[in-house]
Amino acid sequence: MRAVLTALTDELKRLKATGVRTVSVSEANLAALRGVVQRRAAGAGASRKIAAMPDPLPSPPPVISTKEAVRPLPAASSLPPPPVVALAAGDKRTRWTALRERVLGDAVCRAHVRPGKQVVFGVGDIEAKIFFCGEAPGAEEEQQGEPFVGPAGQLLNKMIQGMGLRREDVYIGNIMNWRPEMPTAFGNRPPNAEEMAYCLPFLRAQIEVVDPALIVALGATAARGLLGTDTFKSLGEIRGHWKQFAGKPVMVTYHPSYLLHNDTRRAKRAVWEDLLQVMERAGLPISEKQRGYYL
Repeated sequence: MRAVLTALTDELKRLKATGVRTVSVSEANLAALRGVVQRRAAGAGASRKIAAMPDPLPSPPPVISTKEAVRPLPAASSLPPPPVVALAAGDKRTRWTALRERVLGDAVCRAHVRPGKQVVFGVGDIEAKIFFCGEAPGAEEEQQGEPFVGPAGQLLNKMIQGMGLRREDVYIGNIMNWRPEMPTAFGNRPPNAEEMAYCLPFLRAQIEVVDPALIVALGATAARGLLGTDTFKSLGEIRGHWKQFAGKPVMVTYHPSYLLHNDTRRAKRAVWEDLLQVMERAGLPISEKQRGYYL
């Protein structure tokens, strides 16, 4: 429960920083939050009755109305063991289509998708040399049912274009097939180890079907999902270095969202140097202009 309150507090702080001053909350959710706070206070020996949700933000406090917007996380429960994924017989397109249908219909994936949203499967060229791997869908992705379609996805498209390719020329997938639940309808969190472990066989199967020349791990969470949660402490330790997953070379670089929050030539150049290594290994032509980007 501490993690839920922390996530909610962080999200309220983020909203306030963007200028939001009102947050709609249902009476039922307000009652649930009051109950949590009261139980925590009682456990600590508090004697006063808590009549309202405490304001986790410095003044001025947000105004809270009673319309539905915030909902609690579902009750914590362990996921079943990771599925065994056997590819269908047939050509590459047949196997990919069957795999997609299995993932979109997977009972566990569907059970964790918000009402009206979608399970997300990989997209792109199933003959691609380069497989870009992210961590999990966000709000835009679960709405459209496609990975990397939000702001980070738009930046990824520009990165791919800088390599002389189009989005349609590569394959893009995520370790996770659903957007990890949050206590609110907005905001994102990284998937945990159990969630990634459940979805990883589906990603491995996509890699087997596409059979790319290499994989690009976008961000620390994707790198941990592919390489192991305890294989490194910080992304800087392995960023720009070749690793291995499922018999494929893996280049680890920053997630596009990192560049959205660190819009400096130094950060852009670091990612571009990683992509230059990818281009070289994939046998793509590199012009002098491309070699000089962000210098």
